[in-house]
Amino acid sequence: MTVASTPHEESRPLSKDETTRLRRKIDFHVLPMLFIIYVVAFLDRGNISNALTMSMPEELGLTSQQPNIALAIFFVPYIVFEIPSNILMKRLTPHLWLSLCTVGFGVVMLAQGFIHNYGGLVTTRFFLGLFEAGIFPGSFYLISFWYRQEESQKRFTLYFCSVILASAFSGLLASAIAKMDGVRGLSNWRWIFILEGILTAVVGIASFFFVSDFPDEAKWLSDRERRHVLEMTDANHTAAAGASVTRRDLVAFFKEPKNYLGPIMYFSVVVPVYSFAYFTPTIVKTLGYSVVQTQLHSVPPFAAAFGLCLVLAYISDRTGNHLFCLQFSSAILVTGLAILMTTYGHFSAQYAGICLVCMGAFSAGATVICWYIMNLDGHKNRIIGSGWMISIGNTGGL
Repeated sequence: MTVASTPHEESRPLSKDETTRLRRKIDFHVLPMLFIIYVVAFLDRGNISNALTMSMPEELGLTSQQPNIALAIFFVPYIVFEIPSNILMKRLTPHLWLSLCTVGFGVVMLAQGFIHNYGGLVTTRFFLGLFEAGIFPGSFYLISFWYRQEESQKRFTLYFCSVILASAFSGLLASAIAKMDGVRGLSNWRWIFILEGILTAVVGIASFFFVSDFPDEAKWLSDRERRHVLEMTDANHTAAAGASVTRRDLVAFFKEPKNYLGPIMYFSVVVPVYSFAYFTPTIVKTLGYSVVQTQLHSVPPFAAAFGLCLVLAYISDRTGNHLFCLQFSSAILVTGLAILMTTYGHFSAQYAGICLVCMGAFSAGATVICWYIMNLDGHKNRIIGSGWMISIGNTGGL
């Protein structure tokens, strides 16, 4: 015979074991789908770097700075629509908004496989940036309301590692697709866009069902669990849940000097991050490798970065010292750049420099984002702040 829970039991605080189980439940419901979405998003954004090492420039007649312009045009809508996208996500709920964005850039990626000139490339890159604008800041904004500050760095880093996994997997995937040259009369670089576009659209459809909403909206939480999460994160969910961002909120936000320092720090990290995401295959190719070897040798630097990110995330949450982790990452980054600037004709040293730059840049990026966003209070500040940080940071991509 089962006994119904009493109001007293419903209001009883969670035990230590129940809290541990709840944290695992949150990890399972919140992180995996967001991780997968950004893996495909970064694959779609960066796969042009692999295509440029194939026959794409010749077939489209790209000359001079046209490849770089095509890379850069992505960031124009991506930068402009970060904050508006966060506002829309709050109004429409995360599972609806993020799924719409993901299906959108999947369709654009598929279309990029059938372009025939420079104009088509620029157009598809522009719309790719438009649909992807809300994914990265929106995901960080969402994650920030599910965890306490002292346990957030591991989760932010795990999500940020989707960038690393996508960068590494892009090389492996491109090396396999490179062998499809001529299949159904299409060049191998077209198959990169077509296959990854189809994959992205499928992920977008799945995300409608599997992306979690904010704690006060999540249907998979019991009332007791929801109350615990809101108390645990101390994030003023209910107070700001229905409020929209006003001009007064924007003015108040931009009056704070600290709200400029975080984005500047992230900008400094994003420059080398995107340099590597876009140009590692090209850099490795200049060392004399074939197309397939180039893609494969692009993977180890990202694997090393993944390992360092996880180690520093554990140290950061354990000690609460974000500054040390950021300084350590920056030192590795500067060392790698120094090696690349001063070493010529020595493959081992140059390749070590590539690995160090990749490790330092990616691990610093995860630390900066968590440190800044988790110090913003409430929905309004995090709507503006996460979009503002990613927006300014991504001007580094230009």
